[in-house]
Amino acid sequence: GRRAGFLGATALGIAAALLAALAVSRQSFLLFVLAAYSIGVYIAFMQQFRFAVAESVTADRVPRSLSIFMLAGIVSALLGPEVGRRFSDLEGLPLYSGSFIGLAALLSVSFLILLLFYQNITVESSASTEAKRPLAEIIRQPELILAVSAAAIAYSVMALVMTATPLSMHQMDGFSLDATTRVIQSHILAMYLPSFFSGALISRFGALNTIKSGLVLMVACIGAGWNNPQFFHYLAALILLGVGWNFLFLGGTTLLTQCYYPGERFKVQAVNDFLVFGLQGVGSLSAGVLIAAAGWNGVMTFALPAILLLIPAIVLARGALTSSSVQ
Repeated sequence: GRRAGFLGATALGIAAALLAALAVSRQSFLLFVLAAYSIGVYIAFMQQFRFAVAESVTADRVPRSLSIFMLAGIVSALLGPEVGRRFSDLEGLPLYSGSFIGLAALLSVSFLILLLFYQNITVESSASTEAKRPLAEIIRQPELILAVSAAAIAYSVMALVMTATPLSMHQMDGFSLDATTRVIQSHILAMYLPSFFSGALISRFGALNTIKSGLVLMVACIGAGWNNPQFFHYLAALILLGVGWNFLFLGGTTLLTQCYYPGERFKVQAVNDFLVFGLQGVGSLSAGVLIAAAGWNGVMTFALPAILLLIPAIVLARGALTSSSVQ
């Protein structure tokens, strides 16, 4: 069950954080790469938290429950960097070794919370007894294609633009590090603060309309950041990017939970996360190359067609979403 997976992955994360601290102390790049890979495995398991939340409530409560869960991102955005900074220069330890010890401490708290409070709970729907379908049949559903596309495009474009922003602002346009930091912090808050109301919007207007709104916000981000941006343009673009990401990711995740029967959930969720976070990695890795080759406007030009790919997915899914979901 999920409980065993979450506990095992968190234990791996603790060991990996301590290994990273050791790697920094010994200046071993090989050990550090192994630790970073193991932390990545831990993160892959933790991405399943949102599905555990969705499965623990009835279908009508999924949007609000997911939005509450997403609010934890505000805490992590503030707590994580603060722990990293305060533990970075511990007496008697090499620089940054303590940051990973701080990470291990945070993960130890997470392990205890999971151990003491988490239980495998699934709210069964009336469709629970349906036969499992082949994966190829499931992924041909237009609404599932839209759900995966919305989340994947949200993450890949967000990673591309966010990673490129400090390079463009600080290194190329000469803005101060403080100004660049303010833009990135505003972006992170814009990613998670809308969760106060985005779940309610999905419940009222539906996942499809929320995804459409996210698409509009993403296009507005490109418009705000286009050409020769000043500080305000960077700020507006990154705030629009953050809110658009929230609408697309939360809307896509909510829609995804309506596209499979309970017995099919693990294989569908695995395919979804492989595509979403695989493309996020592509976006992050592409940022430096695009900035170097084509500058900031090259990043914007590359991002726009990816965002517009959502339009045919929305058109295809619109008819299917008028019928009842499988759940």
